[in-house]
Amino acid sequence: MDLHFGDSKPTDEERAAVDALLGPPESAWEGADRTDAELRWARGGREARDRRDLLLPGLHALNDRVGWISEGALDYLCRRLTVPPAEAYGVATFYAMFSVRPRPATVLHMCTDLACTAAGAGELCAEVEERLGPASGVSVERSPCLGLCERAPAALAIRAGDPVRTAVSAPATAEAAVLAARSPDSAAQEPPAARAVPQAGRDGLILLRRVGTVDPASLDDYRAHGGYAALRRAFELGPAGVIREVTDSGLVGRGGAAFPTGRKWQATAAQPDHPHYLVCNADESEPGTFKDRVLMEGDPYALVEAMTIAAYATGAHRGYLYLRGEYPRALRRLEHAIAQARARGFLGDDVLGQGYAFDIEIRRGAGAYICGEETALFNSIEGYRGEPRSKPPFPVEQGLFGRPTVENNVETLVNVLPILTMGAAAYAALGTARSTGPKLFCVSGSVARPGVYELPFGATLGELLELAGVRDGLRAVLLGGAAGGFVRPDELDVPLTFEGTRQAGTTLGSGVVMAFDDSVPLPRLLLRIAEFFREESCGQCVPCRVGTVRQEEALRRIADRTGPGAAPDIALLREVGRAMRDASICGLGQTAWNAVESAIDRLGAYE
Repeated sequence: MDLHFGDSKPTDEERAAVDALLGPPESAWEGADRTDAELRWARGGREARDRRDLLLPGLHALNDRVGWISEGALDYLCRRLTVPPAEAYGVATFYAMFSVRPRPATVLHMCTDLACTAAGAGELCAEVEERLGPASGVSVERSPCLGLCERAPAALAIRAGDPVRTAVSAPATAEAAVLAARSPDSAAQEPPAARAVPQAGRDGLILLRRVGTVDPASLDDYRAHGGYAALRRAFELGPAGVIREVTDSGLVGRGGAAFPTGRKWQATAAQPDHPHYLVCNADESEPGTFKDRVLMEGDPYALVEAMTIAAYATGAHRGYLYLRGEYPRALRRLEHAIAQARARGFLGDDVLGQGYAFDIEIRRGAGAYICGEETALFNSIEGYRGEPRSKPPFPVEQGLFGRPTVENNVETLVNVLPILTMGAAAYAALGTARSTGPKLFCVSGSVARPGVYELPFGATLGELLELAGVRDGLRAVLLGGAAGGFVRPDELDVPLTFEGTRQAGTTLGSGVVMAFDDSVPLPRLLLRIAEFFREESCGQCVPCRVGTVRQEEALRRIADRTGPGAAPDIALLREVGRAMRDASICGLGQTAWNAVESAIDRLGAYE
């Protein structure tokens, strides 16, 4: 491998940021200040290439410290890891939260996605941009969903430095957003995670029962409320027994694909190739989704315990928690929980004295919706662009680092705890025969009480909206987020199960329920969905790369009412949508047309 470096040099601050992550360089080849002949050959190249997976953390270190990634800084990081600078540049430019061009140390991300758009984000952004002009030292960036939909509109300020400082403003006003950007330390404190759970403290909750009741920073409080009872039962059952319980419970993935969790675990555990890996997908970037954030902020030890159980059952000794970069409070809570669990013997070389070794490493995403796809997530962790892989081989055979890997999202993993404490039969008795257990729903938009709701599978959409207090003048409900589908106000008897929503011609997805009243312009909403998919397409496959652009163009023409009416563009949309659905590599392209199609066919959006 021939490496070509430029002549740019890192600043002392950039060098310090990389060295804080990787340690001091050991040779002139790695960038040490020496005048010997070491640059005639590379030493330790194989070892450095084995650290390629530290490229993303290295980019974060630079971006956090300086606010952007210069050519000299990128070259220095590449020397340390023996990564071709051209490849590293491709990775750095893949993520929306990084910049390879100079920008102010403070970046204010203003959400313009669906819930925030309905709450007036467009006007808010314009006012904030006017107040924070070019001389303010703040870069205002219009952002996809920040995962704060229950408090829309939302803003996130990030100020680079050592340490990096963040402030969330939600629901945001122009004054509050400007204050967060100018003085992150003076911004108003975020409300507790329980504020996002209207049912907090009520009897009968299973997944949310500790949110608002337990101190999320206290391991002792977590244990006093039943924490780690499930892990102790797992050790009593053994790996095969745990997988049998999960299988008998009927648990399926809560990320939208609904694949049986027990089958996935069994397939991974049976692989003779070692090591095995566990990956927790906490990169919930679907517009309208925020349930995993609430779980991680309000009950972080539950996720640590659930990951330990999943790893024990599948023979993994290393777990990666891939957390979206827009969740600073979840990051702090999880870092603290993992450190406490490690210090108290719940992680490490001998978990609970059982002779089982397991530890967790957090990897931060950097603003890429596509990394919610499992193989794109693996590529991101490994230090490559977060582009999906073709299947087969499947992750249970060749996943992270080419080894057998089990990947689950946060909600799926946390469901394992009640399965082990209450038993598979009791868990399976909840919900319906084909959709068992409780489900979390993210309700936002035109409702009086937005937030995360827990209901057993089988409750109807109307019952859920009644709990949330749907407002008068309901125009449509979007199920499943931007990749989901719309239903009409006269279809609220749809049962909230995977099979029930399929029969109704829509999808449950990850549990997004967004209500829109007649004050929200539907064509503008559909155009925002098209913009989202065009921006988030990784560009790897032609159907998605071209199709998402054509979809946005057609919707923009319809919205502007140019040309001979909407009919030709709607026909084009259908053709493009079929091509994306049939030929795209991953779910992004395959579902990019869903919401628009349902709005045209079910709501008569352009009639």
